[in-house]
Amino acid sequence: MNRSPDARDEPPGADLDKPADGHGMRWHQLVGTIPMNARKGAGSAMRPAFAPRSVIAATLAGSGYIHTQLYLAGYRFIHIVGVLYLLQAIAAFAVAALMLFTAPALLRVAAAGVALGALAGFTASRTIGVFGFTERGLQPAPQAMLNLLLEVGTLLLLAAWQQPRGSVALVAPNIP
Repeated sequence: MNRSPDARDEPPGADLDKPADGHGMRWHQLVGTIPMNARKGAGSAMRPAFAPRSVIAATLAGSGYIHTQLYLAGYRFIHIVGVLYLLQAIAAFAVAALMLFTAPALLRVAAAGVALGALAGFTASRTIGVFGFTERGLQPAPQAMLNLLLEVGTLLLLAAWQQPRGSVALVAPNIP
């Protein structure tokens, strides 16, 4: 019920749910004319699907967990590298948490950056070294292999999610 005149010049006390002068449609009649797929929620079409976001968040969180585990197991005492492990873990957890709520392009780039950063550090520590720190093979086991799988998995999932969808929809002919 309208308590004061508004932009539609309705008198106070007018029932805004009813059509003025018997013309037009009531709200429930108008909603009934909207197709069901359009009524599901305006935000659902804008928000990326939850399934790929949650899987990518899980791979990032797994990587963050492994980096935290190694940091606490003794990597924190390695000059500069310990801090880098902690920063990698924090970044992975932060991006994973944000990915659960939304996934704009910038956040997906950040997720790829976290994964690429971990892979770059992994590769550098086994080839040229990182601030004097080197590792051999897939040590420490099994964390090195698990982290490799999680980081590569994150990148593959992000790449698969970004593949363009077919713009042409196949429609069956309407043959009587």
